[in-house]
Amino acid sequence: MVETVELRKEFPDTKKGIVKAVDGVTIQAHPGKILGVLGVNGAGKTTFLRMLSTVIRPTSGTASVAGYDVSKDSERVRASIGFMSNSTALYGRLTGRETLDYFGGLYGLAGAQLKTRKEFVIETLKLHEFLDRLCDKLSTGQKQRISIARTILHDPPVLFFDEPTSGLDVVTSQTILEYIERTRDEGKTVIFCTHIMSEAERLCDNVVVIHNGVVCGEGAPKALIAEAEASSLEKAFLTLVQKAPAREAA
Repeated sequence: MVETVELRKEFPDTKKGIVKAVDGVTIQAHPGKILGVLGVNGAGKTTFLRMLSTVIRPTSGTASVAGYDVSKDSERVRASIGFMSNSTALYGRLTGRETLDYFGGLYGLAGAQLKTRKEFVIETLKLHEFLDRLCDKLSTGQKQRISIARTILHDPPVLFFDEPTSGLDVVTSQTILEYIERTRDEGKTVIFCTHIMSEAERLCDNVVVIHNGVVCGEGAPKALIAEAEASSLEKAFLTLVQKAPAREAA
């Protein structure tokens, strides 16, 4: 489970003063469910995920991932998660296979356990044809699949996906979305950040709409559509963000 209570992150800005990038976000994400975090670019989605993954520390509020506090048990949190975004970096001078070996070692995998997990991700994500090419020589879609493999190699119970299909072709996007659906069926806790409403409508059991750092709507997609008296999640989303307050600065 992932839970936050009044989670905030503030950044200093020389012109605006203190900018509240994330301002009091409270959510719960449960095993076997996909929680969508929806918002336009700059809404605060990525900052929110970076706090959950311990990359940055919250200014205030609390967050726990798989039962561990993100501020007090950061190492245990990192061991419990897989985090992938469309900007996840790969080492260009390593092949895909070498990348899996390298990150497997970082995750503490070795011997038969590493071999078994590598075979699983290679088969699941269809990596065979480009696994031994340098990452610098791979297409965007191929890099994304290697990034997913790296993310799930240690079989974490919690997965964060931050706009994982951005810039990808339809076929590669479908491969990634199908895998995310599979992780839900396996009982993992999934947080899926996107601004593509059709993906959210397809994947998410519940969604949280963030705009200007605050939650301006939450619930099941069909419930949000009904609440906004809209014909689609996209139109409901637009209605919600138009009503959201401006981002505060101090």
